[in-house]
Amino acid sequence: MNLTSFIAMRQEIFLLTIILLLIVGEIFINKNNKGRIVHIAIILFGIHTILGFFAIEETSLFGGMFRTNTLIHFFKNTLNVGVLIVLLQSADWIQEKMVPLNKGTEFFMLLFSSLLGMYFMISAGDFLMFYIGLELSTLPVAALVAWETSKRISSEAGVKFILSAGLASGVSLFGISLLYAATGSIYFNDVIEVLTSTNLTILGSILFFVGLAFKISLVPFHFWTADVYEGAPIGIASYLSVISKGAAVFILMILMFTVLKPLMYIWENIIYLIALTTMFIGNLFALRQQNMKRFLAFSSIAQAGFILLGLISGTQLGTATVVYFIMVYIFTNLAAFGVVQAISLQTGKENRDDYNGLYRTNPNLSLVMMLALFSLAGIPPVAGFFGKFFLFAAAASKGYYLLVFLAVVNVTISLYYYLLLIRAMFIRKSDNPIPFFKSKIYMRLGLIITVLGILALGLYSPLYDYIFELSTIFNK
Repeated sequence: MNLTSFIAMRQEIFLLTIILLLIVGEIFINKNNKGRIVHIAIILFGIHTILGFFAIEETSLFGGMFRTNTLIHFFKNTLNVGVLIVLLQSADWIQEKMVPLNKGTEFFMLLFSSLLGMYFMISAGDFLMFYIGLELSTLPVAALVAWETSKRISSEAGVKFILSAGLASGVSLFGISLLYAATGSIYFNDVIEVLTSTNLTILGSILFFVGLAFKISLVPFHFWTADVYEGAPIGIASYLSVISKGAAVFILMILMFTVLKPLMYIWENIIYLIALTTMFIGNLFALRQQNMKRFLAFSSIAQAGFILLGLISGTQLGTATVVYFIMVYIFTNLAAFGVVQAISLQTGKENRDDYNGLYRTNPNLSLVMMLALFSLAGIPPVAGFFGKFFLFAAAASKGYYLLVFLAVVNVTISLYYYLLLIRAMFIRKSDNPIPFFKSKIYMRLGLIITVLGILALGLYSPLYDYIFELSTIFNK
């Protein structure tokens, strides 16, 4: 491997190096000091995240199997920031619950392996690299979902996830084989040149779409989501909600706007229908939830429906909007999950009624949750408002005014159930409220980063302009 290859793959190489160092640490660190592995992993990944912001040039390796450019590199950095927040918010749980069971190092190894798979998936230049990345990003998470083996609900969630993922992966692979049969190549650049609208390519592309629709939790491929989120550790539920979903949306956007663009007139109808059903089902089912993890699960399903408004445009505006909204979504959803995790770790309470009177005992956590919910609902001036506004603008630019109107209706529905939680925290009283507690430094740092991200992305508009400029790569 020459220097050019090393620079192009430095994110992947550095992350693999961290995994190997953790293995060495697991071997040589004394059993009584295993808690140090948490600090080592977070520090190493923090360094990896910082180094990722150094610029990189557009490059293609291994005959076109692996490619990178400024937009792909930027999105990897976005995922890194999200994973770093997940690690900070999960540090106390790992330290207190997993390290005594000698399961701390394995947690980091599996999580980083999943992220490595996402790197390869979004840098794929052919369907083989894409599929390898898809599997590498999915299989470690199946183990993490069932990580709390002492809980039956966790084991059940792991089984549901692996069965659903296996089915979706098989259907997606069958779709890839049909596209290969129709075009004679698995390389994206070759498929672009010969892909035509035939029954075989249409069927192949739809089946291929299923695998990514599963990871994004689009209706009707969403049935696993609420049960898995409820049974999984909260840190893994947040990882599935934002990191896994964000990577899947990004690669789907790339393939739809480049490889599958000749079929865009068909995709528009499919996305139109799925966007509507995903928004309505996600929001209407969220109204009924009491468990906070299931509540955020259906909320994330609804948010996935909003993301499709950017994909349906197929333009540079759509590309920039989707990337920007995913950034907003990462900070916003991780803020909400972070508060849920902090409360669950201290009290074990995870139901909405448990949050009654939370502001009187824990005002800071209440304010963070309120900010996150306002951002998810799209209330100005926080980042979520601009994210949804740009999505609506992208869809409206292609004449989908009815879709935009129905999306606004769904925003109103979502605002109602977000306000239910805000009312519980700030207005309702409880005879047995969650007592005051002070989170440790890692959790506080993670929540601070999410709050800063929500405010900065809402107030610092030049960042959107920068993403818009990068988006020309896939919309030439």
